[in-house]
Amino acid sequence: MKREKFTILESTCVPLPLENIDTDQIIPARFLSSTEREGFGENLFRDWRFDGNGNPVPGFVLNRPEYRGEILITGSNFGCGSSREHAVWAIADYGFRAVVSDSFADIFMNNALNNGLLPVVIHSGLLTQLTALVTEKPGTRIRIDLDDQLLSVPGTGLRSGFPVNGFRKECLMKGLDSIDYLLAMKEEIEAYERSR
Repeated sequence: MKREKFTILESTCVPLPLENIDTDQIIPARFLSSTEREGFGENLFRDWRFDGNGNPVPGFVLNRPEYRGEILITGSNFGCGSSREHAVWAIADYGFRAVVSDSFADIFMNNALNNGLLPVVIHSGLLTQLTALVTEKPGTRIRIDLDDQLLSVPGTGLRSGFPVNGFRKECLMKGLDSIDYLLAMKEEIEAYERSR
């Protein structure tokens, strides 16, 4: 599936500094009936965003107009729990292109990379600083340079490298999923097969 290329993302952020946010909190199981990737964003963090009557919870960060952007900053062990890919679909469908934490559940991280969402791992000290800065100054912009694998906050000196799998990095930068990546190499694959 063709995706938007991810090279440099500079955006304001949404801080959600809670640890161990699991996939059922990200997208509750009762909303998993579809196998299409669209439409899940409206139920992202559903039970935190809305009360039992469907009214927005005023204090929840996604309901606060001062917090907007394509980067979600969250606490440790984000995406733990079940392996549902729908959690990534909900985050991406809502409009986030990257999630920043000091640790992710392994399955969530793989699902994110497979679906064009960049999980950025930084050390916990910087995560604490970043969360405080964005919470106090909602308009703060963060720059994520995937090619250089560098997260920075312009004008502050805050910066950190981050790891990313080489194959997934190339797919993200070219806007390709795994199948498109292989199809783009069709001629080389056919040439190799002919040579055997």
